[in-house]
Amino acid sequence: MPTCRRKRVVLTEPSQSLVQSVKSNPDRKVFLLRQTGEIFETYEAYAARMSFYRLKQFQCEVTGKSGLDYFQAVESERQEARTLHSRFSEPLKPAVLKAVQWQVVGRLDHLVEAVYDRFKDRYFKGEKVLVDLSGIKYHAMVDRVYPPKYSTDAQARDAHKGTSSTGSPLDDEKPHNIEGDLKIPVKDVNAKDDPNLYYYWVHILEMERDKNDKNKAAKSEESAKMIGSLMEVQCGRMSRDRLSFSKSILRRFIRDCVDREAAVASPWTVKPAIAERYGVNSVMPEETRKGVESLKKGESDKRKKVWEEKEGPPTKKHKKMAATQEEKEKRDREAQEKLDKQREALEEAERIAAEKKKKKPIRYPTEDLDVRLTDKDKKAGMKVKRPVPSRVAIPFNDTPGTFEAFLMAWNFLIVYGQPLHLSTFTLDEFEHAIRHSVSDLPCALLAEIHSTLIYNLRTVPFQRHSALLSLLRLKEDLESDDQEDAPLLGVTIEDLTAAMADVGNNWERVPLRASEGREGWEDTLVGCLKDHATLSNFPRLREVLTKLLFAPESTQDPSLSPSSSRVSSPDAGANTQLYTVGSTPRHRYHALPPRDRIAILSFMTNLAISSKAIHAHMESCEEQLTALRKEKIEVNRQKKQYTEEMNALMEETKENPMPSADDDTAMQDPSDLSDAPTSDNGSDSASTTKSKKRKGDLRQKAQLQAHAKQREAARAKQASVKQAMAEHRRLDEEVNKLERRLEAIEREFRKLLGGVRVKPMGKDRFHNRIWWFDGLGSASLVGSGGVTQYGAGRLFIQGPSEFDMDVLERRRDEDIVARRLEEEGEEGMLGSGDWAVYSDLEELDEFLAWLNSKGHRELALKQALNKWWMHITAGVRKRSADVANHAKLPEARRSTRTKATYDVSREPYMMWTNRRAVNPS
Repeated sequence: MPTCRRKRVVLTEPSQSLVQSVKSNPDRKVFLLRQTGEIFETYEAYAARMSFYRLKQFQCEVTGKSGLDYFQAVESERQEARTLHSRFSEPLKPAVLKAVQWQVVGRLDHLVEAVYDRFKDRYFKGEKVLVDLSGIKYHAMVDRVYPPKYSTDAQARDAHKGTSSTGSPLDDEKPHNIEGDLKIPVKDVNAKDDPNLYYYWVHILEMERDKNDKNKAAKSEESAKMIGSLMEVQCGRMSRDRLSFSKSILRRFIRDCVDREAAVASPWTVKPAIAERYGVNSVMPEETRKGVESLKKGESDKRKKVWEEKEGPPTKKHKKMAATQEEKEKRDREAQEKLDKQREALEEAERIAAEKKKKKPIRYPTEDLDVRLTDKDKKAGMKVKRPVPSRVAIPFNDTPGTFEAFLMAWNFLIVYGQPLHLSTFTLDEFEHAIRHSVSDLPCALLAEIHSTLIYNLRTVPFQRHSALLSLLRLKEDLESDDQEDAPLLGVTIEDLTAAMADVGNNWERVPLRASEGREGWEDTLVGCLKDHATLSNFPRLREVLTKLLFAPESTQDPSLSPSSSRVSSPDAGANTQLYTVGSTPRHRYHALPPRDRIAILSFMTNLAISSKAIHAHMESCEEQLTALRKEKIEVNRQKKQYTEEMNALMEETKENPMPSADDDTAMQDPSDLSDAPTSDNGSDSASTTKSKKRKGDLRQKAQLQAHAKQREAARAKQASVKQAMAEHRRLDEEVNKLERRLEAIEREFRKLLGGVRVKPMGKDRFHNRIWWFDGLGSASLVGSGGVTQYGAGRLFIQGPSEFDMDVLERRRDEDIVARRLEEEGEEGMLGSGDWAVYSDLEELDEFLAWLNSKGHRELALKQALNKWWMHITAGVRKRSADVANHAKLPEARRSTRTKATYDVSREPYMMWTNRRAVNPS
């Protein structure tokens, strides 16, 4: 049970008024906390308790994890209990529980130590163990246990070799008779029942896997001879896996299965449900009871003596009171005080939690449904209602599950186009190919899709005539229930099985060459269904085979009409016709309704996922993903290094700016350097003039030298700055290259991740899942020359799953249906399994603006959409342009002299070619 502040959480008991109202007023409305079963009279008490449970102050009692709310702690304990019980050896459980029952041991650690020492060298029938044979460890299972009385008689042990493991007389003998007081030393127990004298017959299952073993190949050859053999060993060669038996595992197991009262010297007892399951006696034996009472009395006397020494001699009242009554009153008083303290602590914690909830501001992001738009947000332009996605634009959406199967088949063919040797095609082209019903114009896309799946299914194991056997079994079941073989579409099971006999035989060896247009793929398809399909894995098998092998009684094939269109659907009236005229799949596939075509492709893709080629491709994708992750780390490291170098160069350039022409020191005129006055008389004047002139020349020479040095320093500084700027430009170009490489890595990562698992972009506040299928697997978002490519070119929305619907319904604090009507609209509310689509740029912009970043789910969804927004919008724009161009195509070359005809062969899906096709012989 979870703990709060080192105390177990005690559930709130219903008040006396509630208990009495069960009889007096059973229709009284109360507040139920479903997770714990607690009942409250008022909403305030319910809300305070829920707020207390939501505090992150609980601790998982098993793992010790803290900082959890109550429900997380409960789930953690349950998960650990499931893991523990699955790991712990099942044959060892009853023996351990019987040994623990009624033991009086103070601490759990001491109890675990005693149990571990008792059972570490003792093994039981049916246990999985490790056996050491000549230095090689093997996984084995204990088949028989021979007690010590057989230790010296090998013939007696071999006498049971021919008997079955269940009928052996050893089953009546009880091995390891070591029950009793765990305080008895192990040496004394082993002296009476020595584990080294036990012999075990074990079945060798397999060699223990050791990745670091260098002699693995040699040991594998040697161990192959040992596997499956029956060996006789003793406990010295045996051991248990540490994940199934160790002191820590044993401690958790005992702690989960036993309990103990709070009174002094109380024994450990196995919980009643567990004791009943493992056959542990729940009634304390009289001898054990007397021993426990004596221990309790001894402990009570010790404490009483200590109390008397501290408090002085007892009063007359204490002398008259009986020892047992005193102990009972003391125990009751301590238990009541403990409950009162816990209740007061919980009430105080609930009060503090309620106050914190009122005062504490909401930290965003939070739960999406807790976020409500305020008037300020609405005035700021945030949208209240989500744009309504279209359900009409979803193809084959009139039948539940058909579009989902159609989308799954297309995604499989696109993602695994490389191992299937199939070029990419858009979702629109796939839809038009599924609707194609013109018999005299074969569709290459349909032929290539079915042929490549047929080649792939030849490598998948199958059972001959599985469809025939399934139909005959259905006929036998009908006859055993006294029912007649009712014809389906006018054809009985007997007629259908007779028509199947000569179609598609040896389909796994029939060549379907691309150069010959995959001729004969329809008959091969029926052969593939005959050996792979049954009524259990393909419920529409009988109906599909009937439509492929029989034609209607009287009908004019609509595909023969020159005005037939690619959008004509054979679904209309298909189920009202009777198919009684024998035909062939080659002539009947064009009339097969799209729903049946999708069912066939869905069945074949579900089988193909288990083929070796697909599995090998998945493993290759995982390896490439690992390489890309490493490359991304290296590119980011290099980018960071270049960025730091660029910042350092920028700082250097700022400290040493480029010198300008104005900063150069102008050369002074030599005439300005002379300060000699003009004089016309006297020799003294002439000599003074010469002296001054000489000084001026020296000064001019010094200034010229200083000026030359300054100009040289300025040139060096200018060259250094230019070099720094050139280096900065070079590093900038390198960073741009690395950024482009990171973008390419992200695209490659998306493609490879699509080959392993396809995940939605995220969820909105009402748990609707958002899907974007472009750029997965063999498809690419960018073609040669940077041309935009798309697969679906749309954003799909799938309704919440059943689990998410339960989560929505559990929110009792608000009316979720009313809120969905307000924020999604009646047309925009999607149920479980419903699909809708956004195929317009304006709708996408409105949807992105509707998402609120204050919620966990919508913040993650918005970040994922923003990351790929450029490619999403480019694909939507390209698809819209293609749809508009192809819609105008029939009108572009219409002649006014002749009657207008519709040329289906000019449609994009008819002009598609498989560039990855191979011609197997």
